[in-house]
Order: sequence, then structure tokens, then C-alpha cells
Amino acid sequence: MKNHDQIRSFIPTADSLKDKIILVTGAGDGIGKTAALTYAKCGATVLLLGKTQSKLEAVYDEIESLGLALPAILPMDLAKASFAQMQELAILINKEFGRLDGILHNAGVLGALTPLEMYDPITFEEVMRVNLTAVFMLTQAMMDLLKASPSASVVFTSSGVAKPRAFWGAYSLSKQGIEGMSDIFTQETSKHTALRFNCINPGATRTNMRAHAFPGENPMTLKTPDEIMPAYVYLMTDLASGVKGQVVDCQPKSD
Repeated sequence: MKNHDQIRSFIPTADSLKDKIILVTGAGDGIGKTAALTYAKCGATVLLLGKTQSKLEAVYDEIESLGLALPAILPMDLAKASFAQMQELAILINKEFGRLDGILHNAGVLGALTPLEMYDPITFEEVMRVNLTAVFMLTQAMMDLLKASPSASVVFTSSGVAKPRAFWGAYSLSKQGIEGMSDIFTQETSKHTALRFNCINPGATRTNMRAHAFPGENPMTLKTPDEIMPAYVYLMTDLASGVKGQVVDCQPKSD
């Protein structure tokens, strides 16, 4: 198995993900948008899932303008989507593509940065819904499609606050849950399927969510989403077929 330094230093090429079909959630902005564009540049057909149609259309247009494999736009608000709607989405993907080679679970909400005793229960529920429950439901809905792939990869987005951290409330708890979910899926599938489940901690990255969490921080001191893409691509390649149940930190020294 490659160590994490090798994963972080991977150099993507135009055929790293040739002919792969990859679903990216939160594909309209931030790291999700960058990952979708990067996957397309590496040869993948990208399924763009997000709640804002106009943002997804902008990513679609950018991929199309580069002459890459045409993506698909899948509008879905994970805060409200039912399991039945996710199953219908799986039926649609099966009809169009017959399999799914990867999922990047990137969509997420920050919620409030406040003591748990003061945390608004409605906000708490929304954060857990988007960051954890919907991730579970979407993964479960896509399992048959993933199993139809010879080498399917599911990548969850973790965080430096996946260990309990004061004032990070539901966000911290949801990321602890994500790492646990990846671990359980790995335990349950690693011996008898080719499926692999891993987490990525992007670390301090120049995104709108980071700016909201740290309003006093100079964003120019942070890595851009493009700079952390090597690990995102590597985990989707067949080279990573033996990497299972890992938490890959994109920025171990700065997080």
C-alpha cells in the first residue's frame, strides 16, 4: 500500500481516470467544483450533484468548453432529499451508464460555531442530515451500481475537527461519524468485494466555508483546492485498489 506522502504527491494525467463514471456531491462550488473539473480533465465522466442548478450548469459549461467528456447535471438538495429520490437517481444512473466507479462525498454545511449547550437543535439536525445521514443514504442507494464496477471507490470528506473539538458542535460530530462510517463500510466489504472506502481531510483550504469559519484569516495563506487535488484523483484511480479504510490528510503539517 502506498503511504500517504506518495498519495499526496501523485501526479494526475489526462488518462488517470479514463472512462470512469464518478459522482461528485457539492459539485457547484469550492473543492467539489475543482474535483469535478479535475476528474473530467483526467478522463472521467462526472455526475454533478448539487442543490443550485445554475452553479452546476456553470461547471457543465466549463467542462464542455474544454472538449472533455460531457458531464451530467443532477440537482438535489441533500438537506431535503428522501431515500426514495436517491433510489430513483440510482435507477437513472443505471439506465444511462450501467455502473458507478466512484463517489466523492463533498457536500457539507458548517452550521454554528457555538457551545453545544447553546446549539440550535434545528441547525444541529440540518448539519447532521447533510453531512452524515444523506451521505449514508446516498451511498446505500448507489451500492448495487458501485458493485457493478470492477474497482469502485467511495471517498468521504472528513476534517481536522473529526476529533471532538469545543465549539465546533454538530460539524465536529458529523465528521467523527463520517470517519466511523467509512471504517464500518470497509470492515463489512473489504474481504468479499472490490469496493473501497476512504476519507480525505482537505485541511485548511481557500474555500467559502473556511472563510466563514475563520473570518479573520488571510485566505492567501491557504492552499487552493487545485493544490490538494492529487489525493482526490489518486483515490479514484485503479492504483488505489488496495487502499481501504484510510484517512488521508492533504495537509498534515498545516492542519
